[in-house]
Amino acid sequence: MTESSESPGLSGARALTVHQTARPHGFPTPADFAFVESAVPEPAPGTALVENLYWSVDPYHREMMDGEFELNAPLEGRTIGRVTASRTPDLAEGEIVFHRQGWRTHTLVTPEEVRRLPRFDGVPLSAYMSILGGTGLTAYVGLTRVAKLREGEDLFVSAAAGGVGTATGRLARVMGARRIVGSAGSAAKVSYLKEHVGYDDAFDYHEGPAAALLAKAAPDGIDVYVDNVGGEQLEAAIEGLREFGRIARIGTVAQYNDPEPLSAPRNLTEIVEKSLRMEGFHVRNYRDLQEELYEYVVPHLQSGRIGLDETIVDGFDHIVDAFLGMLRGRNVGKMIVRAAGAE
Repeated sequence: MTESSESPGLSGARALTVHQTARPHGFPTPADFAFVESAVPEPAPGTALVENLYWSVDPYHREMMDGEFELNAPLEGRTIGRVTASRTPDLAEGEIVFHRQGWRTHTLVTPEEVRRLPRFDGVPLSAYMSILGGTGLTAYVGLTRVAKLREGEDLFVSAAAGGVGTATGRLARVMGARRIVGSAGSAAKVSYLKEHVGYDDAFDYHEGPAAALLAKAAPDGIDVYVDNVGGEQLEAAIEGLREFGRIARIGTVAQYNDPEPLSAPRNLTEIVEKSLRMEGFHVRNYRDLQEELYEYVVPHLQSGRIGLDETIVDGFDHIVDAFLGMLRGRNVGKMIVRAAGAE
């Protein structure tokens, strides 16, 4: 639905924001959101107006809907936009910036609230929402700082066809992982992982017990598990890990839409028996590694050794549909919403 909120604006142009209007029970629905129309705001001294070009929809948004997002207020999110009007010398019109104030078509920012994006030959802007953005940084931190993947080790990744999962597979391959196994939610995604991302094997977790499927795909065991889902697949990974194995816990998407607590894992004693290490993290605590990520990944993007895994949805008016589709696994790679006319 669309509501109106009147305010002065630039030449009568209109802006849209998305508000959360209700707390969902189980899977969110379109009725939990509202599109709110207003005039495009005018920048005050010290601020600039950004017209947004790309929006990220992420699994963590679902978790925040249960209480962290304020009702009837614009939702936050990773966004790329272009400065179209500025009243600060620190932000020039035409600059491309990253900020966290979108789900909205336009926003006012201060220089401290944005990050200017470097431009690299042959690298599209959408990459800053996927492999060069928070998605890629999450995968990079999980592999290099948390799990500390070493060359020649074997890796299992759950939700491997999602944004973080595809980025993890791409990065692990160039980091020298020996064997990379992933789980996904359909036969088509399994094929995509093996044919395009570089996974050595993958399985559809709907096809049977996760422990049996993982044992078949990785009969000699694994050294590292990158966990995006929790639950039964975490239990299977604990069983399949070799002594001194490591688990990087990124998310628990298996329970975000389930009001009942997960029954698994039931084998936590193996963490002690096999001297395993399990560590969770928030990528926000590793923002200082952003430049390191660029230095590592950009040459591989330019050479073609790392490809982009993105599902692009055109039009801000489809952002809610994109978010709900992502939660139901309708994307391959990172789900990104793109404004009309964006490159």
